[in-house]
Amino acid sequence: MPKKPTLVEQLRGATKLAVDATRNVTDLVEKMHHTIGGGPELLGKPLEQVTKLLTGPTYSTIRGVTKLVGAGLDLALGQLQPLLDQAGADRGMVLAALNGVMGDYLAETHNPLAIAMKLTHGGEPLELTNEALKAKFPEVAGRAAQSRVAPEVAGRAAQSGVAPEGNRLLVLVHGSSMDDLQWLRKGHDHGAALAKDRGFVPLSLRYNSGLHASSNGRQFAAMLEGLVKAWPRPVEEVVLLGHSMGGLVSRAACHVAEGEGHAWRKKLSTLITLGTPHHGSPLERGGNWFELLLGVSRYSAPLKKLGELRSAGVTDLRYGNVLDEHWQGKDRFAKEDDPRGELTLPAGVACYAIAGTVGPAGDGLVQVDSALGRHEDKARALDFPESHQWIATGTNHLDLLSSEAVYGKLLEWIAPRG
Repeated sequence: MPKKPTLVEQLRGATKLAVDATRNVTDLVEKMHHTIGGGPELLGKPLEQVTKLLTGPTYSTIRGVTKLVGAGLDLALGQLQPLLDQAGADRGMVLAALNGVMGDYLAETHNPLAIAMKLTHGGEPLELTNEALKAKFPEVAGRAAQSRVAPEVAGRAAQSGVAPEGNRLLVLVHGSSMDDLQWLRKGHDHGAALAKDRGFVPLSLRYNSGLHASSNGRQFAAMLEGLVKAWPRPVEEVVLLGHSMGGLVSRAACHVAEGEGHAWRKKLSTLITLGTPHHGSPLERGGNWFELLLGVSRYSAPLKKLGELRSAGVTDLRYGNVLDEHWQGKDRFAKEDDPRGELTLPAGVACYAIAGTVGPAGDGLVQVDSALGRHEDKARALDFPESHQWIATGTNHLDLLSSEAVYGKLLEWIAPRG
């Protein structure tokens, strides 16, 4: 297998972004350098002023190297190398945020910063072969060869958070500018909790949220097909849980699977969306969707200045595009009416929607009607039954991931094994 590029190598791929804007992107890198080198925020970032004094001459020189087109940024990134490890878990958050803003460009230019889609478990990518999955989930492989679960197998399964049956899969799909590790929020992870309380194997999708939702959906559908075929034992049930854009990607995957006759689609029992802009968000129409999302981490906050580039994934959030025909052949930056026609939820699947509210408009990013699939045009309204809709009062867009009340509703909707 090819050697995985280091984060420094990935960041150096950002030189491709600086052909016409070396100085501007150098400003961004300098802010990230100051943030990382400034020390702990809880202590008032005691080293920030020292870092600025020491690095100021370096960045002044870099800004003068514009004739080298991109070399300036590469020099700037070199200054980050000894500091990158200090970012810790936020390294992934920085890449996720950057992909959310301009992931389509990163992918088109084969930039190493582009996130490759992966199914993960516990933050580790999965290889979708029978042999690799048996090695990753020995409890499931062992169960496939037995009619009953041996006590030692059940014990290992309980410790690993994997149900001993191992044939019920829960796949979590994150939102825009986020990654699979951000399902853990304020000490709670819906996936891990549902694995314990409802007996699922929890998996997550990691993807480039700057790509069109329909493009991600097509790749996701194919990946689920590979997963179900390679799983160590016959899959009994698949449940999809999507947050924000993740709900659009999940719906897009269902459309693809129906059109191509995928086996996993027949296993899909439940689709739940949390704060998904099924009919778009006015914040995208204003171009400031990222004002909140990029503020999740102080390391990614400087990337807000790139929000004006607005990737294909972001412009999909204007109306909630899930099909290729919703965007193909159209100027995605032009002001136009909703391009979508009649919309449907996957047939034969129990579909649920949760909206958050922190004010009259919704959860701060998505309005209630959009999150619940409601639309004045009946052809575009998504047919979530009234009993399958719920509003998490006093809960903002990101706290849908950690709310105890939201989790209680998930437990109510996702029945235990019969």
